[in-house]
Amino acid sequence: MRVLVLWADEHSPNLGVRVLARGSRDLLRNVWPDAEFEFADFTSRPRQVPWGRVRSLVRERVQGRLGMQRWLESFDLVWDTRSGDSFSDIYGSHRHSVMSTVHEFAVQSGRPVVMAPQTIGPFRSVSGRMLGRRSLRRSSLVFARDPVSAAEAAGLGRPVDAVTSDLTFAIAPPERIAPPRDVILNVSGLLWQENPHVDARLYRDAVTSITRTLLTRSRSVAVLPHVLDSHDRDNDAPAVDALAAEFGADLEVVAPRDLDEARAIIAGSRVLIGARMHACLNALSTGVPAVAMAYSRKFAPLLEAIGWPYSVSPADGGADADAGATTAARVIRMLADPSLERLALETRARGRDSLAPMLPALGSLSLPS
Repeated sequence: MRVLVLWADEHSPNLGVRVLARGSRDLLRNVWPDAEFEFADFTSRPRQVPWGRVRSLVRERVQGRLGMQRWLESFDLVWDTRSGDSFSDIYGSHRHSVMSTVHEFAVQSGRPVVMAPQTIGPFRSVSGRMLGRRSLRRSSLVFARDPVSAAEAAGLGRPVDAVTSDLTFAIAPPERIAPPRDVILNVSGLLWQENPHVDARLYRDAVTSITRTLLTRSRSVAVLPHVLDSHDRDNDAPAVDALAAEFGADLEVVAPRDLDEARAIIAGSRVLIGARMHACLNALSTGVPAVAMAYSRKFAPLLEAIGWPYSVSPADGGADADAGATTAARVIRMLADPSLERLALETRARGRDSLAPMLPALGSLSLPS
């Protein structure tokens, strides 16, 4: 049994992408214990698939010089994660088109293609909706990780086969790293700089205000990147460095080497405050409370579906000079809720249980002999 996992990678500097790879493997081995896995993503491109541009993919499909279709046919199952949140056109038409074209050619290989649990939509353009509709209808199974995504799929004419939660909950809990820590602060390099999601200045103000308030109240704070330093502009290292420069020795910096170490550090903390969604899910999947600084549609529906109410939007404070402080105050109030620890354990259980309906559906797939 050979499984191709698309758009996830066990070696990506983005630990959220590693979560999707690990969660995919651990989940699918519940159905096929002896399965072998190959991961393909923008950071680990197979030589047979020229997916830099749609034109290159179509040319290879026609000419077959690199052996793309033979390579796709060598797998028994194609598991399409779309990087968790990229089955949408909000990141641009190019990304959506390339991913959808690879999906289409995987279907044409005659292998079952499954849409892994993920955010579906939003699709803001006519062409985006057309591509989304085709990918959904051509999939053997479709799983959504929240009810809003399920509604989006139904609106495109392909109801999902199950509503689950994120693949993070398929990963076994880690050993906790000593010494235990109080507050883990995951600061997002994506939001720290100019971005299409939130006002970067307001986000920086909110994070700085949260840190200063916690330190004033004698809470220890350790700042943790969830997208490791790399040549990619979207990494958390510059934001971590900026905070460390401002607060000096009052702020601990923890730099995990890999996903296992990050999950162990998080599991050994009292609470996490994070703007990277998978940093928050790594906490909740280990029973650690997480206050999410939610910047896109992928956060709220997923967290609400597993009964986790502790999230704020960096934009909720408005656009005035005190907006960052307003957002920070909301986060600080949530940290004082005495129900945090109990609800985190209940949320972990709900997240795990939500994945169960997938297993019989996967087991019923008709695989190539």
